[in-house]
Amino acid sequence: MNGYWNERVKCISPYVPGEQPRDRQFIKLNTNENPYPPSPKVIEAIKNAADDRLRLYPDPECTEFREAVAARYGVKTQQVFAGNGSDEILAFAFGAFFESGQKGEARGDNALPVLFPDITYSFYPVYAELWDIPYQTVPLCEDFSINTAEYKTDCGGAVFPNPNAPTGMALALDEILSLAEFLEKRKKVFIVDEAYIAFSADKSGAPGSLSVVSHINEYPNLLTVHTLSKSASLAGLRAGYAIGSEELLEGLRRMRDSFNSYTLDRLALAGAAAAVKDTQYYNEINRRVIAVREKTAKALNSMGFHVLPSQANFLFIKPPDVSAVELFAALREKGILVRHFKKNRIADFLRVSVGTDEDMDTFIKSCGEITGR
Repeated sequence: MNGYWNERVKCISPYVPGEQPRDRQFIKLNTNENPYPPSPKVIEAIKNAADDRLRLYPDPECTEFREAVAARYGVKTQQVFAGNGSDEILAFAFGAFFESGQKGEARGDNALPVLFPDITYSFYPVYAELWDIPYQTVPLCEDFSINTAEYKTDCGGAVFPNPNAPTGMALALDEILSLAEFLEKRKKVFIVDEAYIAFSADKSGAPGSLSVVSHINEYPNLLTVHTLSKSASLAGLRAGYAIGSEELLEGLRRMRDSFNSYTLDRLALAGAAAAVKDTQYYNEINRRVIAVREKTAKALNSMGFHVLPSQANFLFIKPPDVSAVELFAALREKGILVRHFKKNRIADFLRVSVGTDEDMDTFIKSCGEITGR
């Protein structure tokens, strides 16, 4: 233990990202990256921004990017907040909207816990611990779905992804809105992390149609958080945005400007704005991701795997005949990376990002060889 650390640093358990290998070539199915390249318009915009203007600070309000998001979703620019990836925005949101358990005139001694699932994005407890926020995990149902009724209780607010991670399972729109209404009556913030929403669909079949963005004016406590890492093939760019009421966004700005007013650089802003505008390109590649996901799930089911119904760009699978740890190791030997979580209830599962057709054909073949199926 480092003697120079303060108590906060000593007590937190940092998030552990997926492996990014440098020593050999792998088929990377472990970090939910999009297997297809960014839009050519994004690359062009970044190149055009790489000039002598880099000597100047970027726009702290990220105006062009926010205007592009607002136009895409039909909201006001003032209802859009931009950040250095959705992780930064989530960190700001935890600090802005969920009460610390510390003593103080403005905080009180008995802050109610923020709620999120026991199996979900593992950064949430890290943020809570960082900000000294009391939290309570709500167990998923036996089928790994979220029961929103269990969140309708006295709490400090709620947050979860839809679709959830790492399960990939999504909630219907009416369930999300019902919980938003419950929490709004108690003036508690509800954050819906829509990192994978572009790969989901309601009964209409339209990609992204499970998003709650169109309802933010009905529920001023509802904040949706988005990333360009997955749906826009820009995990290496680091850009995200939140959409919500102007009151919520002012809270995020206050947090941002207490750390760093210039969260996105000029190149990232140019690329992010171009990505948001090129819906035709991204709708096409993400439909391909969905098609490959469904094809892979069908193949794995036929081999005896237990595959959760996914509306994300990954699958959560339990192998037959071998343990998840054995399959993880055997796949790595074959040059395929997937993700394993050493947690209760899901230690027998692997999360598999959806790659190209060729990637997934290799993955399916390798699974068959390893399991004897």
